[in-house]
Amino acid sequence: MRDDVRLLGRLLGDTVREQEGEEVYAVVEAVRQASVRFNRHDDASAGREMAEILNGLPRDIMISVVRAFSYFLHLANIAEDRHNIRLNREQAAAGTPAREGSLRHALERLEAAGVGADRLAAVLATALISPVLTAHPTEVQRKSILSLQRKVESLLDARDRGRLTPEEEAEADEELKAAILTLWRTRMLRPHRLAVIDEVNNGISHYTDTFFTELPRLYCHFEDLLAQRHPDRDWRLPAFFRIGSWIGGDRDGNPFVTAPILREAVRLQSAAALDHYLTEVHALGGELPLSQLLMPISPELAALADRSPDPSPHRRDEPFRLALTGIYARLAATVRDLDHREAPRHAVGKAEPYAASAEFLADLRVLDTALKAHRAERLARGRLRRLIVAAGVFGFHLAPIDLRQNSDVHQRTVAELLAVAGRCADYAALDEEARIALLAEEIASPRPLHSPYHAYSEETAGELAIFFTAREIKRTYGDAALPNTIISKTDGASDLLEVALLLKEAGLLTPGAQPHLAMNIIPLFETIDDLRRAPATMERLFTLPAYRALLASRGGEQEVMLGYSDSNKDGGFLTSGWELYKAELELVRLFDRHGVHLRLFHGRGGSVGRGGGPAYQAILAQPVGAVNGQIRITEQGEVIGSKFGNPEIGRRNLEIMTTATLEASLLDMENDVEPVDSFYDAMEQLSQKALRAYRGLVYETPGFTRYFRAATPISEIATLNIGSRPASRSKSDRIEDLRAIPWVFSWAQCRLMLPGWYGFGSAVEAWLADTPDGLEHLQRMHRAWPFFRALLSNMDMVLAKSDLAIAARYAELVEDAELRDAIFGRIRAEWELTRRHLLAITGRDDFLADNPLLKRSIRNRFPYMDPLNHVQIELLRRHRAGTDDERVRRAILMSINGIAAGLRNSG
Repeated sequence: MRDDVRLLGRLLGDTVREQEGEEVYAVVEAVRQASVRFNRHDDASAGREMAEILNGLPRDIMISVVRAFSYFLHLANIAEDRHNIRLNREQAAAGTPAREGSLRHALERLEAAGVGADRLAAVLATALISPVLTAHPTEVQRKSILSLQRKVESLLDARDRGRLTPEEEAEADEELKAAILTLWRTRMLRPHRLAVIDEVNNGISHYTDTFFTELPRLYCHFEDLLAQRHPDRDWRLPAFFRIGSWIGGDRDGNPFVTAPILREAVRLQSAAALDHYLTEVHALGGELPLSQLLMPISPELAALADRSPDPSPHRRDEPFRLALTGIYARLAATVRDLDHREAPRHAVGKAEPYAASAEFLADLRVLDTALKAHRAERLARGRLRRLIVAAGVFGFHLAPIDLRQNSDVHQRTVAELLAVAGRCADYAALDEEARIALLAEEIASPRPLHSPYHAYSEETAGELAIFFTAREIKRTYGDAALPNTIISKTDGASDLLEVALLLKEAGLLTPGAQPHLAMNIIPLFETIDDLRRAPATMERLFTLPAYRALLASRGGEQEVMLGYSDSNKDGGFLTSGWELYKAELELVRLFDRHGVHLRLFHGRGGSVGRGGGPAYQAILAQPVGAVNGQIRITEQGEVIGSKFGNPEIGRRNLEIMTTATLEASLLDMENDVEPVDSFYDAMEQLSQKALRAYRGLVYETPGFTRYFRAATPISEIATLNIGSRPASRSKSDRIEDLRAIPWVFSWAQCRLMLPGWYGFGSAVEAWLADTPDGLEHLQRMHRAWPFFRALLSNMDMVLAKSDLAIAARYAELVEDAELRDAIFGRIRAEWELTRRHLLAITGRDDFLADNPLLKRSIRNRFPYMDPLNHVQIELLRRHRAGTDDERVRRAILMSINGIAAGLRNSG
């Protein structure tokens, strides 16, 4: 890795010297050397030297410095990712014991725990594992930049994979130089805010890069491992792992997601899936020129070949090719029918389109069966096998899109429908029970409320259009295209009944003695109060005969979504984590009591302040019974690119999510937690104290909002074109109205990472004062309880990435000295308390003591991040002093880009 970093750094330096001149290169190199001495040798004079150089730079040279350090951090990320891939491959080649998080390791654990084939097969039969790509971007990289970075990555990979001749090595070096030069001359920032369709296309690119190839490979690998251990069983796995999406369906706070956008999002997704199938079927035709003169064929294959419109006499004895040209022709007709475009390659003749992906899958299985029946199974185990998996997983819709909207919007829409229909003049004035009674009556009534002759408000018309469009999409692409509708800010049972009523108006709920509901209605509990009310809300719904009848039509299954981001912003890191855990525990018990199957959907962000952190540990830390073979987790922002931008890394992350879900479902991860009640009591007390400390700072300290807006680049982040949604829910400056993403992102930029730790130190300090053997008890909790261990591990990582010295310089941007000293003083004291207590509980002497690879990575990044922070502060000062210079503003945004790259999971 050091060699790769040096190589890329040298080539970047050569590019800077060549393109910007010797003077700029000399400045960059002087700053780099001073920062390295300051960070790695604790040389205070080097820190002063770096500051003197940077503070005196002219604007244009300062911009070049920002670009140089930003690009270096991006290149260092590439080298680090390549190194992880290299290590994985070396371990696999050496035949070392199975790694934690691998399928092989999970199956060994299950076998050792006495989990038999029957129990494993039963879980897999009903399993659903779904990472969901969301339209919450903190991905500050343009697609062009990401493509160039992947080119650099592929060139490094080629150097790794084989011995190069001197000529080949020189050619590879030239290609690397050209790629870095192109990177340097490519605009880093977007000039305009992303449109929703841009986000849709960005999401689809991850299928092309990773999911189309790696998800089928994962399925095949899993089936092979199962067959090795249990050869007496057919292990053809159901499509239990599916990638979901919010992109194009998430309307919460995004006025740009409309019915036409939803329709186009589904069409683009379908087009991507069908293009993949067309490419693979065409390739299969080249791989299966098998002659019936040399092998017998089944009647089913013969019939499939006979239906082919292929007129070529040269293929008359090649039934597989004939069948495939027929399949291709039907796919091409499906593309024309569904997506209103032509296939990339023309079909050999006309054919009927497939009515559903199941028909396409059935045709592929005819080929598979024919090969296996005549001792040609080896030919079925490659591309054909992977295509069969892909068709089962992606269908003709690619990914299920969730609809999402805020409960307040649903309430206003329903109120207008009821008022216009003369049913209820003032729905908003009704109490909760009155609403429930009215809604239950209307859901049961066959009479619609909506009138096509009335001109509804723009908001109501838009909401109705979404549901009417959803009905059309489901009719065209199948139910799997739009399975869910999610309600943000759910705080009562009426929120779900309002959506049920809107679905009825659109024909997606059919009333009657046995009503049928065509979509899952999913509450999203986000704030601390909402999480606490979640069990009572679901209890009320389960006691309503009308709602239980709807659930019965969905197989007696109810999904509940839990929000990590807003609960953290509302109550702080410790309280958010504990309230989420408690809500899960109570929901598991409640659902068991009512005989309803629970599936949890975890609304996590990339950063620890938004529920992020290693997925494997997070899933294993769930309460017993909370996973049960099914889990959905949001994937957001720059984490999507870092997890799934590279096929090998993507495969590893898909595998980790699978293994963690199986282990959490089939192993009792808390069997060593004793005494559990005392652990829960301690957490409850710690949470109460942490909540007081956090809210005391963020919501109850006069002037805190002014401090936050001055000491972080929140205002500048709002202008960074990283997504289609506004940064705030309203024009208010209140923290309550700010979205969780820019809230967390801003604290990351100033290197405080406050949402990932604040309140823990005060909580432990106060609890220890009242508990004589408190430290020993917390140490036992850390050793024995996966939840508490994961919580502290994530905090450890966040604190390791923070830097109080740099944060203090951002605090200097606050002009009110008294406010600055008061608030930053509290933050500094809390950081010190948190550090001291965290290390005491874990028994370590420094952050990341048990993760030397990450510790080294962060240590290597700091010398390249610190100059960016220093320059950002200087540029913010100039910009806020009234410098009306577009290049200064762009330089601030570029520094945000670079710091985000250095932190990797900042949003």
